[in-house]
Amino acid sequence: MQTWQLAIFKTQQRCLMKIIQINCVFRKGSTGRLTAAIHDQLLQNGEESQVIYGRGERLREKGVLKVCSEIYAKQNALRARITGLMYGGCELSTHKIIHILKKEEPDLVHLQCINGNFVNIYKLIAWLRDNCIATVLTLHAEFMYTANCGHAFVCEAFQKGCGRCPNLKQATKSWFFDRTHTSYQKMSAAFDNFDEQLTVVSVSPWLRERAELSPILSGKKHCVILNGVDDKVFHYQEASELRKKHNVKDRKVVFHATAMFRDFANDPKGGAYVLALAERMKDAPVLFFIAGKYEIQSDIPDNVVLLGEIQDPEQLAAYYAMADLTVIASQRETFSMVCAESLCCGTPVVGFCAGGPEQIAIPEFSTFVPYGDLDALNRAAEQWLHKEDYDSEMISKKACDTYSQRRMTEKYIAEYKKILCAK
Repeated sequence: MQTWQLAIFKTQQRCLMKIIQINCVFRKGSTGRLTAAIHDQLLQNGEESQVIYGRGERLREKGVLKVCSEIYAKQNALRARITGLMYGGCELSTHKIIHILKKEEPDLVHLQCINGNFVNIYKLIAWLRDNCIATVLTLHAEFMYTANCGHAFVCEAFQKGCGRCPNLKQATKSWFFDRTHTSYQKMSAAFDNFDEQLTVVSVSPWLRERAELSPILSGKKHCVILNGVDDKVFHYQEASELRKKHNVKDRKVVFHATAMFRDFANDPKGGAYVLALAERMKDAPVLFFIAGKYEIQSDIPDNVVLLGEIQDPEQLAAYYAMADLTVIASQRETFSMVCAESLCCGTPVVGFCAGGPEQIAIPEFSTFVPYGDLDALNRAAEQWLHKEDYDSEMISKKACDTYSQRRMTEKYIAEYKKILCAK
């Protein structure tokens, strides 16, 4: 290779981005699939991409590294419950992550959902800041700016520094101590002066508004990128065979999907509301199908079918497509993949106003009512179940355009380039 050719080659090489994403899981769970989608797109574009993750199966993929054993993660979870600090500890796995970052010298580090007892968040953030590493932080929940709970619900203490948590055990799983103010101070110190190199991405406009209210992340650079749905899986499809399997015949189908379904009155996912809605419709030709692990304390109505956990995305998509309506009963959601996936499969959505869902949903194909208003939820569900004029294929097409994984990955990659060009 001649000198001028070598110079051009080196220039081209420098133009390639080297991105490292860090997430709790990889290729599984909502954030694991989103992380994988960005990683795969970067590789397809010819960029350098690596992923560091902490929990789940150890995968044999080039550039994909698991840094934490399940035993070590459980030990750190126990430590967190004893000390009351959810995001500290994890010295060994955090050392591994920082060692990898030093060795690989990425142009940009993208932090996805980094809870899960595999990394010391305070230490990692501070190291990225002190080493002037361009960093994208995606907020999938609220814990990065509450410094404690994943969902603050109606509590506004995160705007003032936390402490004396009124919901300590549920919010932090601490057995003994209220260390919420200490954790807040540690998180705040880690983000202090981390301004020029940090970009905070929220998955919904509602979440961005919340993040900007927190002293921890106020004043940082913020933007919104909606989560992406794999529209090769979640799209309109005929579900006649599935309806035959469940002997649905001429009955309407209401679908509810969640990681864990509980009928406890105070459960934030609202399982009790779903069962109450089913009870109200027990004399109507309506069947309720519920996907997810479940813990049930009382009897369920005869028109409810508990499917258990559905791990296969294609099977989950088939149930969305079979349904005439999907119901969301959560008290709080920062985005709601259930909402996006349902619409991509051509199925309208009703639910409670929970923050993210009502903002990211397509208004003409969804109805949201005040949280806890079962009468309003019932009316909204019946209105949709009696509609005969909506076009499922049209809903699916518009939703797939709105939530496509391709659109999400393109926006993230464009944001990476924007950040690196500004350096």
